[in-house]
Amino acid sequence: MSGVFAERERVETRVLGALRCIDAVTGTPVGCAMELHADGADILLNRSGLHIIRRTDALVAHEARFDSPPALPAIGSVVLALTISDPLGVYLPRRATLALPRDPDPANAAAANSLFRPADLPLFPSPSAPVAVNWAVLRVSVAAGTGEHLGGALLRVLRNGNVLGRGLSDWRGEALVPVAGVPVTTFSEDEDSVVSNEIDVVLQVIFDPATGRLTPAAQVRDGRPPATLPRVDPGALEAAAGTLPGITRNIAIAARRVQTLSLSVLLP
Repeated sequence: MSGVFAERERVETRVLGALRCIDAVTGTPVGCAMELHADGADILLNRSGLHIIRRTDALVAHEARFDSPPALPAIGSVVLALTISDPLGVYLPRRATLALPRDPDPANAAAANSLFRPADLPLFPSPSAPVAVNWAVLRVSVAAGTGEHLGGALLRVLRNGNVLGRGLSDWRGEALVPVAGVPVTTFSEDEDSVVSNEIDVVLQVIFDPATGRLTPAAQVRDGRPPATLPRVDPGALEAAAGTLPGITRNIAIAARRVQTLSLSVLLP
């Protein structure tokens, strides 16, 4: 038996990449929807909690090539600039970039730039975010030597060169830097003590005057946020840490301990 079939409608869902928002402290997926925006791009949230990039002006040719993506532009040669905000205010707004096109070869599905693998996007807690009981918690105020408060500063907690925790400062220069996984007791480096309930670390502040925000102290006291909140790319700050203004301080942290510190950064 033969027949004639007419195609009445065709629905094709094209995906150029996906982003998975994760908690920067725990590494677990963020359970609530974030607001992601990129100029000239369509980004949708799917039922799995992934932000799907449906289209972008830079990859218009891909829209007509479903089975075999064009060879140009080359994989990873287009940079998509993103801004991310949390409507609930649990996480601080930030910037990020994603290299497109992603690698469409199924044989490379395990690679970090694979089209079949979402790119993880760490989000940093705001000062009002909840903290776990066993975390070591640092609440840090960051200001310039001239008195302005520094929004968009990256803070890192390091031990023997390894990063234990990260945080960002909000427009007031206030940062929450939680450190998860600090043991309640550990071996002491003091020869007179076998165990200790704290560890020695270095707290580092990194600030880029070109992307961060300086807010006058009077404006912070009045509680008047700026029209545009600071949005920085923590990855870019970390990569340029050796060339940017900053400060370090040696401190000791412990599980279940909350510490409050004030740091002043000398700006050029």
